[in-house]
Amino acid sequence: MTEHIVVVGHGMVSHRFVSTLGSRYADADLAVTVIGEEPDPAYDRVGLSAYVGAWERAALHLEDARHSADPRVTVRSGHLVTAIDRAAQQVELDSGERIAYDALVLATGSRAFVPPVPGHDLPGCHVYRTLDDLDAIRAAAETAGPGAHGVVIGGGLLGIEAANALSLIGLTPHVVERNDRLMPVQVDGRGGALLGDLIRDRGIEVHLSVTDTVIEPRDGTDGAGGADGADGVRVTLTGDDGETTAVEAAVVVFSVGVRPRDELARAAGLALAERGGVLTDRACRTSDPHVFAIGECAAIEGTCYGLVGPGYASAEVVAARLGDGPGTDAEFTGADLATKLKLMGVDVASFGDAHGRTPGCLELVVDDPVTRTYSKLVLSDDALTLLGGVFVGDAGPYQLLKPLLGRTLPSSNPLSLITPGAAADGGGVGVESLPDDAQICSCNAVTKGTLRDAICGGACDVPALKACTRAGTSCGSCLPLMRQVLEAEGVEQSTALCEHFDQSRSELFEIVTVTGIRTFSGLIGRFGRGSGCDICKPTVASILASTSSDHVLDGEQASLQDTNDHFLANIQKNGTYSVVPRMPGGEVTADQLIVIGEIARDHDLYVKVTGGQRIDLFGARVEELPQIWRRLVDAGMESGHAYGKSLRTVKSCVGTSWCRYGQQDSVGMAVLLETRYRGLRAPHKIKMGVSGCARECAEARGKDVGVIATETGWNLYVGGNGGATPRHAQLLAGDLTDDQLIRYIDRTVMFYVRTAERLQRIAPWLESLEGGIDHLREVVCSDSLGLAAELEGRMESHVEGYVDEWAAVLDDPDKLARFVSFVNAPEAPDPTVQFEERDGRKVPVLLGSPSMPASV
Repeated sequence: MTEHIVVVGHGMVSHRFVSTLGSRYADADLAVTVIGEEPDPAYDRVGLSAYVGAWERAALHLEDARHSADPRVTVRSGHLVTAIDRAAQQVELDSGERIAYDALVLATGSRAFVPPVPGHDLPGCHVYRTLDDLDAIRAAAETAGPGAHGVVIGGGLLGIEAANALSLIGLTPHVVERNDRLMPVQVDGRGGALLGDLIRDRGIEVHLSVTDTVIEPRDGTDGAGGADGADGVRVTLTGDDGETTAVEAAVVVFSVGVRPRDELARAAGLALAERGGVLTDRACRTSDPHVFAIGECAAIEGTCYGLVGPGYASAEVVAARLGDGPGTDAEFTGADLATKLKLMGVDVASFGDAHGRTPGCLELVVDDPVTRTYSKLVLSDDALTLLGGVFVGDAGPYQLLKPLLGRTLPSSNPLSLITPGAAADGGGVGVESLPDDAQICSCNAVTKGTLRDAICGGACDVPALKACTRAGTSCGSCLPLMRQVLEAEGVEQSTALCEHFDQSRSELFEIVTVTGIRTFSGLIGRFGRGSGCDICKPTVASILASTSSDHVLDGEQASLQDTNDHFLANIQKNGTYSVVPRMPGGEVTADQLIVIGEIARDHDLYVKVTGGQRIDLFGARVEELPQIWRRLVDAGMESGHAYGKSLRTVKSCVGTSWCRYGQQDSVGMAVLLETRYRGLRAPHKIKMGVSGCARECAEARGKDVGVIATETGWNLYVGGNGGATPRHAQLLAGDLTDDQLIRYIDRTVMFYVRTAERLQRIAPWLESLEGGIDHLREVVCSDSLGLAAELEGRMESHVEGYVDEWAAVLDDPDKLARFVSFVNAPEAPDPTVQFEERDGRKVPVLLGSPSMPASV
C-alpha cells in the first residue's frame, strides 16, 4: 500500500528531507506531496545576497529543486496550507482542496520578526527573508533619488548581510544595533569593535547602543517615496546617551531575528514550546504521532535552531523514521552553532564558548592593530582543551580548530594555533591532527572519517566527495578543508578552474585558442555547465582579452569584468577612481605635465607620483572619467592599465642618456618594452624594470621581468616581485643583443600567459614549473618545445592589434553610457562622495567618519 506523505513548506530543509527520503527508500511505495507558499521551488536562502545584481531567481534554485528526478514526488508551489484536520489526516489548501496524509511533515520555517517600533508598518519598511522581499527593496531603491540611504534595523549576522545587499543595490546603508557591538551573539567586545571599524571602512554607517527607534513619513510623503523621487521615511535613532540622529531613508529593512512559523500547528491544537515553535521530541515527532516538524519551525525538546545545519539534521532524522530500514530509531543529537561569514572582504567566525562563560576558563587573545585582525581561543583551566574561539579580519584558523572543539589540543603551545609565525616553533594544527570523528562539514554533519571512507571507496576529488557525502553542498565553507583531507590521503588534486569548468585556466586558454570561441556563453555552453561565477567569469574575460584585440567592454565581455576593468580605472575606498596615464619609461613632456596639472586643478584631484614613475590622479567621480580621458588622449597620452591584470609599468633609470655610469640606453629600452607590451592581459599584473648598469637604480631584479645593462648587451631576469612575499628575479640569459632580448621576453611572457593558472604571478608560476628556471631557459632560449615561433607570433598579433582602451570608449556612445553614478539619474553626481583637507593633503571622507554627518 502506498504511504502518503505531505510536506508543508518547500525551503532548504524541506528539500533535504524529500531528497534524503527518496534516496534512502528508492524502491519504497511512496507518494510525497510538497506544498510551498512561495512561487519558487526550494532555493538557497543562505546565499540570498547572491540574488542581488544578477536578479536571476533560477540561479538560486537548489539542485533538482522540484524533485523531477523522482516521479513519486509532486511539488505544489505558490499554494498555502490553511488548516490541518488531524482527525481526518488531511490538510486544506487556500484553494479549498484537501490532501490526505499518512504522515505530515511541517517545514514551515520562520518569519522575520518586526519589532513594534513606531512606523514599522509604513510602506517604506521591509524585511530581508525571501526573493520577493529583495525584489521589493530593489524597486524602492530604483524609485528613490540619487544618494538614497537605506537603514537596517539589527546588527547581527543577517543585518550585516542585508546592509551588504543594500550597498550592492546602490543605496548608502546604515546598520542600527541596540547592543554596543555588531554580531553580539557571535563575537565579544573587542572583536565586535574591530568588526565595526572594518564595516565602516567599507562605506556602511554603524549606529550602536540605540535604545529607541522611530520611523515616520517625511513631510509631504506617505512613506513610500515622494513624487520627486526623494527618500520616503525619516528614521530617528536615540542612543543610550540620549543623543538623537535622523536618517532620511528610501527603505528600512528589519533584520532583528526570526520567529518560528507555528500558526498552522497552533490552530490544529499541536503542542507548542514555551517560547514558540512546534514542540517535538528528539525524533522530531510532535504531540500528534502522525505529525513531524523539522527545521526552524521545530522546537526540539523546547529549543528552536535558526541555522541550516540543525535543520538538515532534523530532516534526516525524520527521513529515517518514516522508513522501515536501518536508522528508524534515529534521534536529533544536538547542533553545531558555529558561524562563519565573509562579506565585503571581512572574515568573521565564532564557535563554542566564544564569550568565555565556562567557569575557570582561560582566554588566549591575539589582537593585531597592524593587520587589523583579532583572534581568541577559549581554553579549559589547564589550557589543554579547546572550548571556543572568535576570529575577526582573518578566519583562516577556524576550519581546522572548530573540529577540535571539546578535545585535547594537539599542541603544547596554544599560541601557535592562532599566530602563523609561531607555528614553526610550537607546531600548529593540520588536518592530519584531526581525529576521524571530527566534523569537517557541520552543515551536513560529515566527519573526517566519513570523508576518508569515501576516498578509499573511489571519491578522488571534491565533486565526488560532495556527491557521496553531501559535505560542502550547503554553505561551502568546508571546501578548503575537504581538499586538505584529499591531499592528506595522497590524492592528487584536480586543477579545475571552478565548479563550472573541469578544465584549468591554461587548458581553457588552449580551448579558446583552438576553437576560436569568443564569448563566455559559448565557452561554458560547450565546455562547462551552469551560469558561471566570480572565479570563471573574469578568468575567461582575461583569456579572451589575451587572445584578441577586442575591447574588454565589447558585447558580452563587458558583463564579465570586475569593477576596475568595468570602468577602466582603479576604484578607491570612497567610491571614487584614480586615473593613471601611461608614461613609458617614466618619460613625460612639459606640455603633458601642464595638461595633467590643469586636469587635477579643474577636477580638484589629489596628485601623487607613484613608485612606478607615473603620476596618479585620485578622487575622480565615475561620470568625470571620460572628460579626463579626453583631455589626456588629446595630449597624446593613453591608459596606463593600472586597473588591469596586465602590464603596469616599465621602470627605468636614465642610463647612457645622462648618467656617467650608464652602459646602455635604459630609457630607450624601457620605452620600447612598455610600448610593445602595453595592454597585454595576463593571469596577473606584470611589472618590468630596466637598469642601465649593475648599480640597479631601477630595481630590475625586484620585477616580474628585469633587464640590466652590461658592457656588451643586456642580462634578462625573470620571476622577481615586491609586495607581501618579495622575491629576487633569476637570471634567464646574459649579454643579449636588443633583438635577442625582445624575442626572449616575447617568449617568456606569452608562455606565462598561456600556461599560468588563475591569479598566478610570474614568480609562483616559475616555482610551479617542473624544472623551474632551467626548464624555462630550455623553452625560451633553446626552443625545446618548438613553441618559439608561435609565441612570438602571438605577441606580434597583440602588438599590431593594440588600441588604447580609453580612446576606444570615447569613440563609442554605448560604452560612454556606462560612466554614470546613477542609471536612473545620469546627470547627478553621488552626494555621498566627499573630501577634506588633512595636513595639506586632500583625502576622502568615508561614510560614518566624524567629518561626514550621518544624515547626508
